[in-house]
Amino acid sequence: VQLVESGGGLVQAGGSLRLSCQAFGFSFDDYGIGWFRQAPGKEREGVSCIVPNNGNTYYADSVKGRFTISTDNAKNTVYLQMNSLKPEDTAVYYCAGGWALDHRRGYSPAAYEYWGQGTQVTVSS
Repeated sequence: VQLVESGGGLVQAGGSLRLSCQAFGFSFDDYGIGWFRQAPGKEREGVSCIVPNNGNTYYADSVKGRFTISTDNAKNTVYLQMNSLKPEDTAVYYCAGGWALDHRRGYSPAAYEYWGQGTQVTVSS
């Protein structure tokens, strides 16, 4: 089982980036996917998740209206479209896979078994 992320980079405030998380070895029918971020000196923060079965999506208040999580089942890939980026969005972003993820635990790292390697997002002011 592996999660491979891509798409990070440097962008100016107000710009956009799209992160990708390709899953190998498990199906989105059984696993939910969460996106987390961690800035230097701060705890890992859940920003969005998508749960299996119904595909409902959830967002932290800090990103609601700006970030969109989506899936491409044919590619076994989850995306995080990030618009209107702010300097405070700067962090290493991780995707994670959790079996039978319940949205009530969607922002808890302990709910996930598998993690990607992380991708750096830097937003300049």
